[in-house]
Amino acid sequence: MKLRYLLYSVLFLYLLSGCSHVSFDRTKSDDSNLEGETALSLSREYSVEKMHQNTPSMEMADTQTADLSEADERQTDSAAGSEKKDSSNINNHENGLVDAAAPVQKVQTDLDDALDLCQLSQDYWQQGELEKAVEALDRAYALILSADTSDQPKLIQQKEDLRFMISKRILEIYASRNIVINGNYKAIPITINRHVQAEIDLFTKGREKSFFIDSYKRSGRYRNKIVSALREAGLPQELSWLPLIESGFKVNALSRSRALGMWQFIPSTGYKFGLSRDKFIDERMDPEKSTRAAIEYLKELHQIFGDWSTVLAAYNCGEGRVLRLIRGQNINYLDNFWDLYQRLPRETARYVPRFLATLHILNHPEVYGLDRISLDPPLEYETVLINKQVHLTNVAKSIGVDRKILKELNPELRYQILPGDNYRLNIPPGSSAMLLAKIDQIPVSQPPQRAFVYHRVRHGESLSTIARKYRTSVGKIMRANNLRRSNYIVAGKRIKIPQRGYMAQTAQVIRKPQNGQALTHRVRKGDSLYIIARQYGTTTKKIQDLNNLKTTILHIGQVLTIFPGKITPPPSVDGLATYEVRAGDSPFQIAKRHNMSLDRFLSLNQLYPGSKIFPGQKVYIE
Repeated sequence: MKLRYLLYSVLFLYLLSGCSHVSFDRTKSDDSNLEGETALSLSREYSVEKMHQNTPSMEMADTQTADLSEADERQTDSAAGSEKKDSSNINNHENGLVDAAAPVQKVQTDLDDALDLCQLSQDYWQQGELEKAVEALDRAYALILSADTSDQPKLIQQKEDLRFMISKRILEIYASRNIVINGNYKAIPITINRHVQAEIDLFTKGREKSFFIDSYKRSGRYRNKIVSALREAGLPQELSWLPLIESGFKVNALSRSRALGMWQFIPSTGYKFGLSRDKFIDERMDPEKSTRAAIEYLKELHQIFGDWSTVLAAYNCGEGRVLRLIRGQNINYLDNFWDLYQRLPRETARYVPRFLATLHILNHPEVYGLDRISLDPPLEYETVLINKQVHLTNVAKSIGVDRKILKELNPELRYQILPGDNYRLNIPPGSSAMLLAKIDQIPVSQPPQRAFVYHRVRHGESLSTIARKYRTSVGKIMRANNLRRSNYIVAGKRIKIPQRGYMAQTAQVIRKPQNGQALTHRVRKGDSLYIIARQYGTTTKKIQDLNNLKTTILHIGQVLTIFPGKITPPPSVDGLATYEVRAGDSPFQIAKRHNMSLDRFLSLNQLYPGSKIFPGQKVYIE
């Protein structure tokens, strides 16, 4: 078996682990010790190099072919000589005359041949002939495996030096192999077997025909830019069809495993490759940003596996799982994806055949009637920098376009609201001047509050205890989770808790009472009776008496009736600077950082002891 598509982590450990009957115990691994141990090998390497330098000039390819033939002949001759010597040794043994030098000489010859093959591999590598380079190393490794060094310390050392040299050369070839493949834009080989044919039938005449056609139409919106990005990265352009089986080219596609976007990134993988996610945006839904992330991920996987079919399998189910399957094969080579096919999860086992089926169909559009289908036109837009938190609906009205167009051009906006901090908004060409002229008239918008928070049930918990913890009712939790029995919850399961979730702290607008009219206040997260009383110029006792409250415990969403007293007007903020709250900030820390008293900071921002502030919130400072 050829040494191709090696997993360097597995191979390197294997090569250094020793033969089945020879163990290599290196007590020192520093460079100086290695130099001493490989001195003999290096001297031979130098001799081989000199031999190649003194060789009469001729075509390099012919010379290298001859070298391989010579090595084969030497190996064959050595084997033939070995048979003769073995038979001679038997006769000599019968006569009491054993030649002990003959086996040692044969082993030395094999090791010398292995060294020659290592040098030949180096020559092939320098010329870009990577397959031949790997083949030469394969032969060299076969020679050292067959070499019986017995108890000869010098031969053992040579054998282990050669093993170490071969492992290093393999790593070098493997690294350069990716560059050669990428630089030549080699196509992904299409294998048509019964698994691939089954997927072809599903896409062309089965239940997935309409899905394939619709996805093919949508590809026109994004594929040109994907192809350009792949070409720039040096990856096969066939990968531009991967979103077809991932998401049908839908930018907002969401899987059961919470993978999102055209390239189907889960949150952790998205973070790893630079895709941001917050309460305003999720870049997994941005076609250009997610494409760049997918390219980086595919390049990383190709550096690990080297085989595009196996890369696609790892893209679907994760590189860790594929590596575990490879290690479990009890072999040191990975020839192709089909070696793993039967052991992969069903979804992944179908994933690669589906992709190969897609390539086959698209390579023969006239056969399957795709040449008669018109693709959606590419998206065209220009970008404008916006520093205001506005809704796409209001933006669309200001420039006279359909809101759906803006939504399609900016799919990463989770609630169609701009973050408001140097956001690059995509708009139809020729609309930027009008938008910038009207941006001041567009009102500020806030993202909606989350309706639920999630709670993982622990041992010993009940709906009653969970409801008290979150200040809600058992009935609301049951309705939110479609539970028929109040005692039917399982430890470890996540359940939804209905309550108002995250909301940035803002100053409440207090209506001025007329003729002693009472006001209503809906309790928000972070509220307390003390805070509410301060806001309305009253006392906690009056609020309790008016609302028949036996305790000071409040529930989010609870409505309180309040007769406000004298309300202190908000302080003047003229000439004050603003500060954007960062993660980990507290009112005390901000006040101390800007040489302010805590009371002054709270007063300027209409906050109270216990008020919560959130990252991104703008506050006043002196």
